[in-house]
Amino acid sequence: MDQKWWKEAVIYQIYPRSFQDSNGDGVGDLAGITRRLDYLKELGVDAVWISPFYKSPNDDNGYDISDYRAIMDEFGTMEDFDTLQREMHKRGIRLIVDLVVNHTSDEHPWFLESKKSRENPYRDFYIWRDPKDGKEPNNWTSFFSGSTWEYSPETGQYYLHIFSKKQPDLNWENPKVRQEVYDIMRFWIDKGADGFRLDVASMYSKREGLPDGQATGGYIGGEHYQNGPRIHEFFREMHDNVLSKYPEVMTVGETSGVTVEEAKKYAGFGRQEMNMVFQFEHTELGYTDGDKFRVHKVKLSEFKAILSKWQTQLQDVAWNSLYLTNHDQPRSVSRWGDPGKYRVESAKMLYTMLLTQQGTPYIYQGDELGMTNASFSSIDDYQDIQIRNAWQERVVEGGEDPGEMLEAIAYIGRDNARTPMQWDDTKNAGFTSSTPWLKINENYREINAKKALADPDSIFFYMQKLIRLRHEHLVAVYGDFTEYEPQNEALYIYNRSLDGQNLLVVLNFTKDAQDFSLPEDIRPVKSRLYISNYENNDELRSRRLRPYEAAAYLWTAQEGSDV
Repeated sequence: MDQKWWKEAVIYQIYPRSFQDSNGDGVGDLAGITRRLDYLKELGVDAVWISPFYKSPNDDNGYDISDYRAIMDEFGTMEDFDTLQREMHKRGIRLIVDLVVNHTSDEHPWFLESKKSRENPYRDFYIWRDPKDGKEPNNWTSFFSGSTWEYSPETGQYYLHIFSKKQPDLNWENPKVRQEVYDIMRFWIDKGADGFRLDVASMYSKREGLPDGQATGGYIGGEHYQNGPRIHEFFREMHDNVLSKYPEVMTVGETSGVTVEEAKKYAGFGRQEMNMVFQFEHTELGYTDGDKFRVHKVKLSEFKAILSKWQTQLQDVAWNSLYLTNHDQPRSVSRWGDPGKYRVESAKMLYTMLLTQQGTPYIYQGDELGMTNASFSSIDDYQDIQIRNAWQERVVEGGEDPGEMLEAIAYIGRDNARTPMQWDDTKNAGFTSSTPWLKINENYREINAKKALADPDSIFFYMQKLIRLRHEHLVAVYGDFTEYEPQNEALYIYNRSLDGQNLLVVLNFTKDAQDFSLPEDIRPVKSRLYISNYENNDELRSRRLRPYEAAAYLWTAQEGSDV
């Protein structure tokens, strides 16, 4: 058991544009985060990951960076950042910053120079290619619709952009680019960062020759730029140049297309690359032929199989990151629970699961309140570039049914998680004194932090207890994982074990009562209730579970042992 702070931490993600506006312009900012730090301290989180706050023209809400060493105008100043990190550290909260270095903004000085001429010293900072038969160099398609190539008339070549045309991909084959990245990392470590979340970290290395691709995961070409030929070399170099000098700095990589075997390479103990990765298997479950806007229903057994696979196959080999939602995913209670009658119970159940598995849990802002999907009635209410581009391509140009597309967006679209934080029941939910950049969810009068903090049975206080218990019981962090009844389509049952102590977790994923039978090899001599979202006693036994019930028990089979 190699104990590390980042293994035992519970991390809270903030999307700053939607967290708290402090100056009345309708956009969240750094000073707004500082204002709410006591709220995060009360929740009990150990670290906060803040989505990009760097200078940006905001084509993709800050993931298109024009200056890595300056603060976005709407978010404040560097003094605001210094105050924020100082106040976080004063409260014992660590700071994780977003490192977005697969691409920059097309307004970054490097790119402005790069596109001037083929001989410019910055030309090779990006990936340029001649036209092929008068068209794009290959058939790759962007995550934001259309080709990954944009023609630049200044030099008669195309540049590569896996995402928006305003997000040109950096050329990681160029050692000067990599050294610039390492300098940026050192800059933010010196400014107080305790770790990095590495945006689209699996995409830095592109296959030589950039060949045509196959349609995989709804996009064409991913096999040539996900988990590419030099990706592990790049991360080992990053470790040698930066991370080895700062052993307490944490790294987590966003690695789309990653498998368990690839994850072992990125985050394996002793690999000297990253500490953990975000995998996408569970969040992409139900995508029809990889198409996120055509989602079909899945069985609980399929969902469990993915989560349990990552638990068992990384055990003793690498470290998991645990999440249900983030700024790119719909709300967890709307996706995996019941946002209606059993919203509170199902939200508690889902986070009981998240905080009793092995890995570092990530809580996305508002999930501690049980915030739900936005379900906007008009495409005009959505701001996300991925949603708007898909609508243009599929409905306006492609003739797809607008009602079906709107329904899909309301279920899976990224703006569902980006509606402003619901602080109270006043106008604009206490987020801003003016018009918010994105509409507030209409249910804010019912679901808000003020109401949650006044209710001892709220999701907030339940999650607070889960965090505290995880800190108190190492079995919840480091314990081995064993699943029971994997084909059960109603219950998720698993046991964690460490040095004779056990934690049995039973979760009902349905709105109906379900019978639970104690597994034959679990015969507790002594047990006590760890946590439950219903009233329960300490007896671990076979019984009937209530709708969306979660119950976890500490138990031991050893005479004389305590639990």
